[in-house]
Amino acid sequence: MTDTTTQAAGWRAWLTTETPHSRLQARMGRLWHGWLAFRRNGLAMAGLAIVLALLLVAALAPLLAPYHPYTQDLANRLAPPGPLHWLGTDAFGRDILSRLIHGTRLTLMVVVLVALTAPVIGLAIGTVAGYLGGWVDAVLMRITDIALAFPKLILALAFVSALGPGIENAIIAIAITSWPAYARIARAETLTIRRSDYISAVRLQGASRPRIILGHVVPLCTASLIVRTTLDMAGVILTAAGLGFLGLGAQPPLPEWGAMIAAGRHNVLEQWWVAAMPGMAILVVSLGFNLLGDGLRDVLDPKGD
Repeated sequence: MTDTTTQAAGWRAWLTTETPHSRLQARMGRLWHGWLAFRRNGLAMAGLAIVLALLLVAALAPLLAPYHPYTQDLANRLAPPGPLHWLGTDAFGRDILSRLIHGTRLTLMVVVLVALTAPVIGLAIGTVAGYLGGWVDAVLMRITDIALAFPKLILALAFVSALGPGIENAIIAIAITSWPAYARIARAETLTIRRSDYISAVRLQGASRPRIILGHVVPLCTASLIVRTTLDMAGVILTAAGLGFLGLGAQPPLPEWGAMIAAGRHNVLEQWWVAAMPGMAILVVSLGFNLLGDGLRDVLDPKGD
């Protein structure tokens, strides 16, 4: 026990030293101080717990779900919440809890794929436009302004209508409509960064434009985009649910939360649980991402107190 305590104290001293001896030690020290600041925010920790629970439920969905999500039991259709079906059943007698659990995989797939595409596209366009300036900046930003002029859901509906209904096409449509906001943020950050003495010194050393953008500008813009991406995930979930509600997202019998709400809209007063349970799932997960994003913003924002 004493050896473990001594080792932990040694690691803590290595992380908190004011004179790091390597880049790795300096980076790990910043991460440690950021975690300490994040941990003091109770709401941010609650958001992190919700997101981690989403990941855990998605990974263990076959083990956690009491029934198969597609199994129909017409004898127990529209059964209220009870011992056999904790959250009730839908119009086909399918267990709502099991469908919600398996639906976390679809929700997580949408979140991950959009987070890996839209911010990357926006970061590339924003940094190139902000650093090069001139006609490149004018052309890229006018394209961005045109994309921002349309409401995101309406533009996503147009793309899905052109591509055809389906969860894959819905993800593509959401990613296509989400990048302009990231491009604007990356451009604003780049305009500030490119005038700094640090970038001027790198330029005087003979570094090329691609090297400066990829090696120096992009890393400095990443923190802001991580915060914005986390905060935007709630909107991504709502957009995906909206497309599913309209029948343009995940197609039956996939247990997508928006489609589940649509299936229960005709019985919302008598059998309220059919639409209310997936609605509560969307609410909780969206709240979790918002709380997590607020906490990350407090830690990563260099202009914060």
